[in-house]
Amino acid sequence: MTEDLSPAERYAAARRRAAEQATALGAFREMYDFGLDPFQIEACQEMEAGKGVLVAAPTGSGKTIVGEFAVHLALAAGRKCFYTTPIKALSNQKYADLVRRYGPERVGLLTGDNSVNSEAPVVVMTTEVLRNMLYAGSRTLDGLGYVVMDEVHYLSDRSRGAVWEEVIIHLPESVTLVSLSATVSNAEEFGDWLDTVRGDTAVIVSEHRPVPLWQHVLAGRRMYDLFEEKDGGAGGARLEVNPDLVRLARMENLRPVHPRERGRRGFEADRERERRQRSRVWTPSRAEVIDRLDAEGLLPAITFIFSRVGCEAAVQQCLHAGLRLNHDAARGRVREIVEARTSAIPAEDLHVLGYYEWLEGLERGIAAHHAGMLPAFKEVVEELFVRGLVKAVFATETLALGINMPARSVVLEKLVKWNGQTHADITPGEYTQLTGRAGRRGIDVEGHAVVLWQRGFDPGAVAGLAGTRTYPLRSSFRPSYNMAVNLVGQFGRHRSRELLETSFAQFQADRSVVGISRQVQRNEEGLEGYREGMTCHLGDFAEYARLRRDLKDREADLSRQGATQRRAEAAAALEKLKPGDIIHVPSGKFAGLALVLDPGIPAGRSQRRDHRHQEFDDGPRPLVLTAERQVKRLNSADFPVPVEALDRMRVPKSFNARSPQSRRDLASALRSKAGPAGVHGPRRPKRRAAAADDTRIARLREEIRAHPCHGCDEREDHARWAERHQRLQRDTRALEQRIEGRTNTIARTFDRICGLLTELGYLEGEKVTPDGRRLSRLYGELDLLASECLRDGVWEGLGAADLAACVSALVYEARSNDDAVPPKLPNGAARQALGEMVKTWSRLDDLEERHKINQTEGVGQREPDLGFAWPAYRWASGHDLDAVLREAEMPAGDFVRWTKQLIDVLGQISEAAPEGSTVRSTARKAVDGLLRGVVAYSSLG
Repeated sequence: MTEDLSPAERYAAARRRAAEQATALGAFREMYDFGLDPFQIEACQEMEAGKGVLVAAPTGSGKTIVGEFAVHLALAAGRKCFYTTPIKALSNQKYADLVRRYGPERVGLLTGDNSVNSEAPVVVMTTEVLRNMLYAGSRTLDGLGYVVMDEVHYLSDRSRGAVWEEVIIHLPESVTLVSLSATVSNAEEFGDWLDTVRGDTAVIVSEHRPVPLWQHVLAGRRMYDLFEEKDGGAGGARLEVNPDLVRLARMENLRPVHPRERGRRGFEADRERERRQRSRVWTPSRAEVIDRLDAEGLLPAITFIFSRVGCEAAVQQCLHAGLRLNHDAARGRVREIVEARTSAIPAEDLHVLGYYEWLEGLERGIAAHHAGMLPAFKEVVEELFVRGLVKAVFATETLALGINMPARSVVLEKLVKWNGQTHADITPGEYTQLTGRAGRRGIDVEGHAVVLWQRGFDPGAVAGLAGTRTYPLRSSFRPSYNMAVNLVGQFGRHRSRELLETSFAQFQADRSVVGISRQVQRNEEGLEGYREGMTCHLGDFAEYARLRRDLKDREADLSRQGATQRRAEAAAALEKLKPGDIIHVPSGKFAGLALVLDPGIPAGRSQRRDHRHQEFDDGPRPLVLTAERQVKRLNSADFPVPVEALDRMRVPKSFNARSPQSRRDLASALRSKAGPAGVHGPRRPKRRAAAADDTRIARLREEIRAHPCHGCDEREDHARWAERHQRLQRDTRALEQRIEGRTNTIARTFDRICGLLTELGYLEGEKVTPDGRRLSRLYGELDLLASECLRDGVWEGLGAADLAACVSALVYEARSNDDAVPPKLPNGAARQALGEMVKTWSRLDDLEERHKINQTEGVGQREPDLGFAWPAYRWASGHDLDAVLREAEMPAGDFVRWTKQLIDVLGQISEAAPEGSTVRSTARKAVDGLLRGVVAYSSLG
């Protein structure tokens, strides 16, 4: 206390306070009614000293204070500050925060949808907007002093991460960069790279959570702590997995799943034991979980469910269970806010959007939050949650990224999610991101993460997720066509190549080579030891091992040739199938009796896909109706052997693959027509193995028997050492190839892209052609395809709705690859133009293969997806929302998001279209036709 200090000490403390108040940081701290944390102070001091900073800290720890200090420094120095975020929702949120602090005249907003006061000294924007400014040489960049990159760990994102690196590399040297990241395990590596490309950069890492997080498991009626504190002796307390949980998991996992398989007496005993067991442990329902959290005082809570449908179902389950988390006054306040925020929505659209069911949930304090919701609805949920008027939110993992919605508790239903290809365990990094929402700074004393009990539950695995802080930042940077023409236009090819070699992707690749080189050295030492172990006194065992290996390889080759021949025969047989053929699918998930509805498209036509797309393309892909009433498109994996028609039957013209009744009737007719013989399929004779008649195999076997080492008593021991030697030698060669492949990888890809662009006439040596300048204004995955369509006149003469349908194929990408039913397309000119687009893509795809541009490495043009063409056409034609959504079978939020992206690309096309082209005016008309109703009043895209 001050009274306890001596006069000299009080004087020194006063001097320190005065000195601090004279700094920018001192004035900045006066603006807040709470003290700053040590990591915030350190970062601000480094910035005031003129350094860039990388701040890596947990969610909710207050990283944005550091970004706001950059704003403060810029305004104090009369410079500009750009505050970039990865998503529009976060941009809007940050804009509102800064307007409250600095006033609307000093703060602007730039996203794909909104442009507010863009020449203000402080502008909040999405990262893509800043990237586009840098390439265009925008005058808005004049006077720029600071750039804050919030959520900079987004550069790991496969589809958008490259934008962050483009901005970091291309920002002028005079700009101070402030990077804010979630806790990552390689922050120092990222900081080293920033130091290389941006100059002096301080790395500040904080593992401290301002609100402590407690981990729990909810099993049945009981909430268990995940960890138990144990006395660690001299080292202090240590955390161990709760032994009660371990014991419970062991008992539960030993309990039989099917007790009825035992005798009657055993069944009765098991049933009683199960009844007792279930009184202690089961997976509680969603309503039970919220009720329990409410009773424990642990609301508000966010429950993460890795499914949009699951989120909506959870709200309905809570409503049906009679849950009410709001009193009457809160209900009235909710209705007042909701009606004010949604007043612009036409009354006829409210029913289509599920407004009344949504409002009922909100009034009770319960809501869903996911990407399929209307953006305006999501905004209302976020506002009500922050105000404490919504207390239980069921959300997909997208909520964990950026949006400021902290809760007292976070619930994880399952620790497995669909990653787009398979169901996979969530990673420690994902677990940290999700549970990081628990605990509101300045409100909660502690936060709580609750994992629900599931059968097969492993407490150790959950403890591993909770206790691991492995969340490495991995670059997803890859050159694109648009990037290439922009770089060459600004810097020339040689300088552009050098710039790309400074990317974080190349930095990480170069660093990894050092470790691989060390492994090669260790392997070579191991090879020497293995050579000694395989030495035989009777002869050259290396030669003997080679003969054995040649024999094994020859047998494997013959086996592969046989498999290839069988696949070719199977593909030839599939080409003979016709609609109405009854077949027996020999293998795969849908093995059994089936009726051919559509034979599929033979290899080499428009649906051709090669190994670069990781899909089967060995022949037709028949669309069939199975005897179990499923309509599926099969591929070559389902036909390892030739198939032939067992019989034929007529497929009614009225058959509708989407109608359950229609499928049921036709499947019943199929079973009746095929009879018992068709159910089991034809018997197939066994083939004689090719190895039995191969002369080379016979010769190798003779040479092996005649070799001196064949008679060695220790032959098999030597053979094991030889096998290890061969495996290690193969691994060493692979490592050496990796070293070669990782050196200058980004620059090599850039050279291939430039080669293709030169062949197409977009580049001429160091010069960008007029066609190339058009490409430089087109951003997106299918930038080159859009440019080719403009150059070839594919869209000339189209109406506005037709053009909207065609351009939708450049932006839309279905969430699941279900091609059992082809997408509905508009007739006439739009359908013809879409066909031309697919042909153009196929031509580009062939070119990319020739230039070794590989989509599996994130480079190149994916196939245009026609799945949004019909909804885009209908909406641009003026049809009402109810009809469009019903036909599209698409949530309103998805429809709005894709339409907003379509509007953005149409805007680019109208600017990039050649002089005199009808596409310019048509694109603007298409934008006008799309920007109406639900799309126009949605503030986010």
